[in-house]
Amino acid sequence: MRETCVCQICKKTKSPIDGQIAEVIRPSLLDCIKKRHPQWDGTGFVCFDDIGDCRKEYVKEVLQDEIGELSALDEEVVESLRQHEIVSSNIEKQFEKKLTFGERLSDRIAEFGGSWKFLISFGGVLLVWIAINGVLLATKAFDPYPFILLNLILSCLAAVQAPVIMMSQNRAEARDRLRAENDYKINLKAELEIRHLHEKIDHLLRRQYNRLFEIQQIQIELLEELGQKRER
Repeated sequence: MRETCVCQICKKTKSPIDGQIAEVIRPSLLDCIKKRHPQWDGTGFVCFDDIGDCRKEYVKEVLQDEIGELSALDEEVVESLRQHEIVSSNIEKQFEKKLTFGERLSDRIAEFGGSWKFLISFGGVLLVWIAINGVLLATKAFDPYPFILLNLILSCLAAVQAPVIMMSQNRAEARDRLRAENDYKINLKAELEIRHLHEKIDHLLRRQYNRLFEIQQIQIELLEELGQKRER
């Protein structure tokens, strides 16, 4: 028959692996649970669902005391702590899925326009244009010096290229902002988890020291009793 335990908070029957006894819960979280459930005497088995709910409220109180009002990112991190979820995500894949055909095209154009391939090819076109109109077709040039048609084409190219590059830069800034938000969530959750581990380890060490002290006291009492018996 499978062993079960009754949670002292929600009064539901749970498996022993779905919770822990109150003695191993760190004092700060234990005080938060007692505050939310004053009828509880602070002993017995508590399921992870109730511990997670109280842990969420405890983390929110700690963050509010330290940074003030919580943002949406802070709320998301707190909820991930309760659900034991991973907050890190692949920003590049999420961002690429939302791009339209025009946005992808502008990124390709901006990528090509800022490369040496574009500079070399564009310089070659200019030299060929000038050579054809200035030397080969000097008497019947379709764009004689001072190359007014070439200046018009260059002006139109610059007028079109600038907005395309700006659109690509705006998306790069949006991608960087999402990446920064993701890094913030990861760092905040890591900091809270590390703090939680420190408190839990300190609590377990204090509990272990107390038990060792009790064992030592019992040993001393036994030795005293043996000494008294020998004296008799």
